[in-house]
Amino acid sequence: MHDIRVKRHLDESELASLTALLNAATEADAHPALDEHTWLDLVQGGRAGFAGLMAWEPGHPHPVGYAQLSRGEDTHGRGNGSWALEVVVDPHHRVPGNTIAADLLASALELVSAEGGGHLHLWVSRPSPFHDRMAAAAGLTPGRALYQMRRSVPADEHSTLDVRAFRVGVDEEAWLGVNNRAFAWHPEQGGWSLETLVAREAQPWFDPRGFLLHEVDGRLGGFCWTKIHEGHAGPVGEIYVVAVDPDLSGRGLGRQLVLAGLDHLAALGIEEAMLYVDAANRPAVKLYVDLGFLVNHIDRAYTGDIAPAGRPPG
Repeated sequence: MHDIRVKRHLDESELASLTALLNAATEADAHPALDEHTWLDLVQGGRAGFAGLMAWEPGHPHPVGYAQLSRGEDTHGRGNGSWALEVVVDPHHRVPGNTIAADLLASALELVSAEGGGHLHLWVSRPSPFHDRMAAAAGLTPGRALYQMRRSVPADEHSTLDVRAFRVGVDEEAWLGVNNRAFAWHPEQGGWSLETLVAREAQPWFDPRGFLLHEVDGRLGGFCWTKIHEGHAGPVGEIYVVAVDPDLSGRGLGRQLVLAGLDHLAALGIEEAMLYVDAANRPAVKLYVDLGFLVNHIDRAYTGDIAPAGRPPG
């Protein structure tokens, strides 16, 4: 069993050591070690429901693994909330027989139980049989799947919509209204607050010129928010969030907004575009396939209901 330390607030040295671990994992795995929502919870710290679990091994002056719990709203009617969990292991310690990930998972489940239990999502990028076995041993079963899809840029088809750039300090309220209604069903993208949006605006990657808004009869009708990822093989453009006001569905605006995002990326010289979509969202998957996107890899959530401490599961 590793030395697992639960942190509610991280000081500068702890954050620096975790950043080094996460950067190493990102480099080794060729994808971000933490989801963006999780990363912002870490660097902002201290918010309700945040818990960071740092794993240590004797003889190592740095953490060898990290897990992060974030408590969300109760979207399952169970009355005790939902939890998202991500686990990262230092690439240099991923050797056969090492139990860092399993120990972090066990400690995280104990913490959820001690804080009243709830519905847990353990998110894993590119899950392997190892993750299947680890999750099953902890009583978790495969749940939601996310496709990461990619295509080359520019596209053969181009948008016919008039779009404009997002105006910081002006468009937030209108955007939140459309986003939260369009994604009322979505556990991560729905229910954004002004604080959530402002936190994105403060990130180094944020560029309002790539945050494209389309207006219909003087009000926001839809948007396509793009994002640029810098990498060793060159930049990749992401269709970060795209949505249409539910009152305007059925007009083909979603397709045109994605095309507007691809046109914007092409104008910047980007040669590859990506996006994430829920595998169960068949209309959206069909749209992206029709637009030439192909599945690059799958991220998966392993789920389970964690009983409160002192109460048996079931």
